[in-house]
Amino acid sequence: MTTELIKICIDTTGRSAVSGRELHEFLGINEKYTQWFSRMCEYGFVENQDYESFSEKSEKPQGGRPPVDHAISLDMAKEVCMIQRTPKGKEARLYFIECERKLKESKPTGMALVQEAMQFLIAENTAKDKIIESQQLKIAEDKPKVLFSEAVATSKTDILIGEFAKILNQNGVDTGQNRLFQWLRANGYLCSKGELYNSPTQRAMDLGLFRVKETTRILPDGHVRIDRTTKITGKGQIYFANKLIDKLSPEVGGDFPEGYFENEVA
Repeated sequence: MTTELIKICIDTTGRSAVSGRELHEFLGINEKYTQWFSRMCEYGFVENQDYESFSEKSEKPQGGRPPVDHAISLDMAKEVCMIQRTPKGKEARLYFIECERKLKESKPTGMALVQEAMQFLIAENTAKDKIIESQQLKIAEDKPKVLFSEAVATSKTDILIGEFAKILNQNGVDTGQNRLFQWLRANGYLCSKGELYNSPTQRAMDLGLFRVKETTRILPDGHVRIDRTTKITGKGQIYFANKLIDKLSPEVGGDFPEGYFENEVA
């Protein structure tokens, strides 16, 4: 039986979700919650799609606005845990994966889900905030920084697929530009045939994983040529990092099984 590390409830859309503040507390982030969550959203998470905002119930004697919390989907929670690149982050991500598996098997009743959702939205209070702030002050200043997330965090702009392959390789993923292109084509992210070869598929563009830069050139014979360069967005970098690193177990890093990039399908 899995020990409950972080309470999982249901948001207003019926999806499994966790409190952003509870996740922030469990991960031991040495940064105020609002600042940390705002920074996480820079990786491409969308309100009312990946998370919902709500105000916690507050009974502060001095009045004022109640603190803001967020109900974040399990998919977002797993990505956020990956970004932290800490033992706590890995522990929480594996916990969410196991909980998802058990939730699919248990199929709880609709009434029970609604009751949990209501409890999730009204259960927070000021005492919890004070506990979080106290724990933040005790976090050591020399806490090791993340490796992979730090590398990706610098990529707020789009980067070439070859550049992303180098970042992956420097952080324990045994791949290069050609093998990464093969994997992207095999898994339906890049077109594999015709004039659009190595261009993003419609599915990948809809997910916001790529942007295509078009450059117009006038050839010596007077014809106009349009060159298209495919780049991975910041959101795409996190998306693909999670998918590739999830394949490496039990620890992040190491080699993929022989033939993995050539043979895996979506």
